[in-house]
Amino acid sequence: MRRYLLTLIALTFFPTQEILAVPVVPNFQSGSMTSHTETSTTVTEIINSIDYRTGWEYSATGTNVKSDSGNLLPPTITTTTTVDGASSQWSSLDIDNMPTFSVVSPEQSWQFTHTIQQPGMVNQTIIERTTEATSITDTISTFSQ
Repeated sequence: MRRYLLTLIALTFFPTQEILAVPVVPNFQSGSMTSHTETSTTVTEIINSIDYRTGWEYSATGTNVKSDSGNLLPPTITTTTTVDGASSQWSSLDIDNMPTFSVVSPEQSWQFTHTIQQPGMVNQTIIERTTEATSITDTISTFSQ
């Protein structure tokens, strides 16, 4: 209560002045603003290409040779596997019973090539490439009043 009375007395004996606001007006005529932005990006790519042979490959070629059995291809073996009632079956070459070849005329030249390749990975190529890019942007803004 005492504080209230002191405030009332102070306002009565000390007059207050009126306060007026003045608008703020910029006092420049012209100007400019510059901006510089740099962005760098690095991208690394890894390409892993794998080639598979999904079956057996067999070849026999030559001159002045003949198959002793008349067969050019080795016999195949069929294998069946059953796991939890699910069966799978595949065929492969019987490499223990490969056909044999002999020279027809020993006094003449002869040539014989025979290859066998099993299923599996044939080739793997790994390519690693890194690309770096930098972007620079400079902006200048001018203004006047």
